[in-house]
Amino acid sequence: MIDIKINEKVVQVQEGKTILDVAKQEGIDIPTLCHHPSLEPYGSCRVCMVKINDGRKDRWVTSCNYPLRKKIEVFTDSEEVHKQRGGVIKMLLSRYPQVPVIKDLAKKYNVRLNGLKHPLVDYNPKACILCGLCVKVCKEGIWESVIGFEGRGSTRKVTMPFNQHSEICLGCSSCADVCPTGAIELIEDPNNPADPNRIRKFGQTVAHEVIQLDDEQCQMRRVGTAHLSEIMNDYDLLPTHNYKFGSHADAPKISSSEFKKLLTQNSPDGCWLGCTMGCAKAVEDFKPKTGPYQGKSVLVDGPEYETVGGCGSNIGIFDVEWVLEINFYCDTYGIDAISFPTAMAFAMECYENGILNKTRTGGLELNFGHAEAVLETLHQISRGEGFGLIFGNGIRWMKDYFAKEFNLTEEQIRFMKDIGMEAKGLEYSEYVTKESLAMQGGYGLALKGAQHDEAWLIFMDMVNNQIPTFEDKAEALHYFPMFRTWFGLNGLCKLPWNDVEPADNAEEEEPAKVPKHVEAYVNFFSAMTGNEVTKEDVISMSERVYNFQRVFAVRNGYGTRVDDDIPYRSAGPVTVEEYESRQERYDTQLIDDIGYDIHGKSTEEKVAALRAHREAQYEMLKDATYKRRGWNENGVPTIDHLKKIGMDLAELIEVVEPLQ
Repeated sequence: MIDIKINEKVVQVQEGKTILDVAKQEGIDIPTLCHHPSLEPYGSCRVCMVKINDGRKDRWVTSCNYPLRKKIEVFTDSEEVHKQRGGVIKMLLSRYPQVPVIKDLAKKYNVRLNGLKHPLVDYNPKACILCGLCVKVCKEGIWESVIGFEGRGSTRKVTMPFNQHSEICLGCSSCADVCPTGAIELIEDPNNPADPNRIRKFGQTVAHEVIQLDDEQCQMRRVGTAHLSEIMNDYDLLPTHNYKFGSHADAPKISSSEFKKLLTQNSPDGCWLGCTMGCAKAVEDFKPKTGPYQGKSVLVDGPEYETVGGCGSNIGIFDVEWVLEINFYCDTYGIDAISFPTAMAFAMECYENGILNKTRTGGLELNFGHAEAVLETLHQISRGEGFGLIFGNGIRWMKDYFAKEFNLTEEQIRFMKDIGMEAKGLEYSEYVTKESLAMQGGYGLALKGAQHDEAWLIFMDMVNNQIPTFEDKAEALHYFPMFRTWFGLNGLCKLPWNDVEPADNAEEEEPAKVPKHVEAYVNFFSAMTGNEVTKEDVISMSERVYNFQRVFAVRNGYGTRVDDDIPYRSAGPVTVEEYESRQERYDTQLIDDIGYDIHGKSTEEKVAALRAHREAQYEMLKDATYKRRGWNENGVPTIDHLKKIGMDLAELIEVVEPLQ
């Protein structure tokens, strides 16, 4: 922090802040034309000029891009400053006499032309004033640089290459959003929204937050979701060796900084045109070491965090090139890059515990970290041969197959059930959930199984302790799946919802729900369709679908309490090795949470005591969540609840009535 004097007032400011930043902080008005808070300032319009004294001499500087590095004195509102600023405004007014934003400035500073006429005068009230905001937002916000300046002096103008509309243009409207004069107009919107201006208003807000905050919070635009790998490792949440552990000494080898060295598609790219989040990334000219593309240059679409956590740490591989190769072949073969490594981690632990061996795998040595064996399994799946034919059926199928075909003992079968990380037949995504009861419910109580779009409760619960009680967790397990269901129904991305948060979000009553972003989505839906909705309506839309899906599952023989069970490793340590890797934590929990006397107890006894407690906790979470969702103790929607949400259709009542 440094002290400066601004308009005779001494203020303390953070070093590096601009004069304009400080002026806004102090409620001092400095006009701007070429400045936008989401974009790097470059001081072209000169309207924001102020006078400074650095202790040696007076100087005139543009306040928007003058960083404060030492103690200086700033004058923003003196007669001399007004005169200097008025001269700039007069020149602008003489060239663009009908542009409202310039006319307003001239009125404020009492500027008159008095017969002055610019040789390039433009009487269009929507004239382009060459502020450059459109050029900068296309380059910095969208990272496309479709538009730019052409010519110099009197011939200078903004245009696309060769003065023709470029097919590269995404039609994202960002340039029109920042234009201060209306020189850029949207002439067509293929989506035909009911209220396009309302959509633009809230779209600008979200885009501004992403551009301004992403580098600081998530770096989605720089490295994509891979940035999560080091965060998860720091918080003991990075799945390692089939979720036994949550961190590893070699994790930095697969951190986002290592992938960033290889990313060639290092600009924002996304699922929809003009996305400022732009989380998709790629590595070009990658040469696989195995398989049909061995030695050939290919493009790897990724990696995402789930790929890093799954194809990396969870199967014991801490080499970015092997992770990328597994990523590439999963995509190429059309194999899910989450289910594959989670199933592989299960198979590897089975191999290291004698359930599998080289005879049963057809010669594959499935030890943790054996990348060549992992890739050979992947190639076998694609060819429909060898162990790949068995493995490709997934964890739930493998558990039954191994038990029957290999004549396993009851203890081995129970072990597979505990470590087979799947729920409802779907393999877990890449988060260690042992210390987050809410996240265990997020996976186990999800209608579709342990899918990765249910994975956002873990920080709220484990790290931030925002949902401490069963009722709080149940509310989260109602609210968040409803919102995610709504995103799916409307084809919208969830990342701008709660991955980038406004700076003042912590002051809201419901910080975890990011109310300002909920408002943006509600306004977007209303403006798009012309049907006014509230945030409560959004939840209701999803609740009808969500309950229909649950009843559909019940009709198919699933969708009851037993189907919401989870493998125990999701809730706690299965093995002695797991317990002892976090012994101090678990011992403390046994003492503090359940009053268990650990003295003289073996690790096996402590594992059993902790298991009984955590399994009971999960059953209590089921009860609280079912109650909040309007389901009975068996997890079946009640007839009263179906009536309440307008889903008491005869076909649904027929299914649930025998189970009431």
